[in-house]
Amino acid sequence: MSSQIIPVEPFDYVVFGGTGDLAERKLLPALYHRQISGQLTEPTRIIGASRSDLDDEGYRAFAGEALSRHLKPGEFDEQEVQRFLDRLHYVSVDASSERGWDALGKLLAEAGERVRAFYLAVGPSIFGEICERIHNHGLVNDNTRIVVEKPIGRDLESARALNDTIGHAFSEDQIFRIDHYLGKETVQNLMALRFANALYEPLWNSAHIDHVQITVAESVGLEGRAGYYDRAGALRDMVQNHLLQLLCLVAMEAPTSIDAEAVRDEKLKVLRALHPINAGNASRLTVRGQYRAGASAGGAVDGYLDELGDDKSNTETFVAIKAEIENWRWAGVPFYMRTGKRMAQRVSEIVINFKPIPHSIFSEGTGQIIANQLVIRLQPDEGVKQWIMIKDPGPGGMRLRHVPLDMSFAASFGVRNPDAYERLLMDVIRCNQTLFMRRDEVEAAWQWVDPILTAWEETDHPCHGYTAGTSGPTNAIALIERDGRTWHESR
Repeated sequence: MSSQIIPVEPFDYVVFGGTGDLAERKLLPALYHRQISGQLTEPTRIIGASRSDLDDEGYRAFAGEALSRHLKPGEFDEQEVQRFLDRLHYVSVDASSERGWDALGKLLAEAGERVRAFYLAVGPSIFGEICERIHNHGLVNDNTRIVVEKPIGRDLESARALNDTIGHAFSEDQIFRIDHYLGKETVQNLMALRFANALYEPLWNSAHIDHVQITVAESVGLEGRAGYYDRAGALRDMVQNHLLQLLCLVAMEAPTSIDAEAVRDEKLKVLRALHPINAGNASRLTVRGQYRAGASAGGAVDGYLDELGDDKSNTETFVAIKAEIENWRWAGVPFYMRTGKRMAQRVSEIVINFKPIPHSIFSEGTGQIIANQLVIRLQPDEGVKQWIMIKDPGPGGMRLRHVPLDMSFAASFGVRNPDAYERLLMDVIRCNQTLFMRRDEVEAAWQWVDPILTAWEETDHPCHGYTAGTSGPTNAIALIERDGRTWHESR
């Protein structure tokens, strides 16, 4: 059975930073895939905007090269690519001056009142300038949306200021704060598993769940992002948005409907129920680390300081946190989160660890009884595994084995697994806010993260070294093992 593709009404997508890395690697391929899936209708246009001195043909050449580099074998269809390139336009625009804005306004005016979306695939330092100029040049109408990449600020104060600036130009229902993790198929399935089945929801509480682990591990290093990353660090770059959003989806109460506001209301309650971490408990509940020289799949790699070219930086490339949610459902259930660069493998997953059985009827010779686990993998190889105990087949008595009920989405459904950006880009056009962050969510996340940052600074919290290609600093292992638990390693 294949999924039904519902075409969207014609639109204009204006991509600021249209010649940048995000547009090249993600946005243009995602929009191309939506075209070949039959979702784009005519006369949809994609408009690149940046300071580069290009014309339409120059931008089409850039986009054609981007598609040839980033599409998988068999996805590059000459006829479809040409049809896609024909819908591309380009305007040279300077965010910090008046250059190019009249030309952009004239091009958009040709489309009348159809949906227009502005995607800010640029550095956050110019989000505010672009939003103000879009507003001042009269480019906002009732069918306008603005898409803002993270990070939204670097602390609560700057997030509020940026939200104020964006909010001056656009109404809240026009603002789409994107977190691409929420567009992943497995994240959607987390809600389906919980709220479309009678099996899990009665067990989804402190009476049956021992603890939860959320891991987002990267095998890469800085990848050309040294300037940004050294100002941000792993806590700002990953925890404040990606990991906390995943935690919210695991922990939230059932919303009254799948409506965007109902879902986001429940996520906000989780953020506000997080137990504070500050100078009094940060040393016990958090670990920060920085990778040293080591090895990855491609061979020897430099340490963070060598890649950065600065031997004084104390920026963390790894964070582990023990979080607790102070409500009835989750009282006493720890949520262990960890994320890092130059880890042993690239993997993102959520592990629900159920409590052990209260009493075993089996003799010691049958084997160890391991508590059930539900493993929800976001990447790579998106899917769900339910680990259970069964009898080892065959004669010779009772022997127990811990095995997975394994559902790989690609294998089970026999379809291509769309990139998260594909879903989110089309949700913007459909004006579906469910998978996007509301202003109060962003600010509530910063309210929890800010005291951690302050505690690290005030207490000179150590940044422990770990060898590239490993699972992080040993202190992160101690964080969970002193509670009698251990990190789940992917199998």
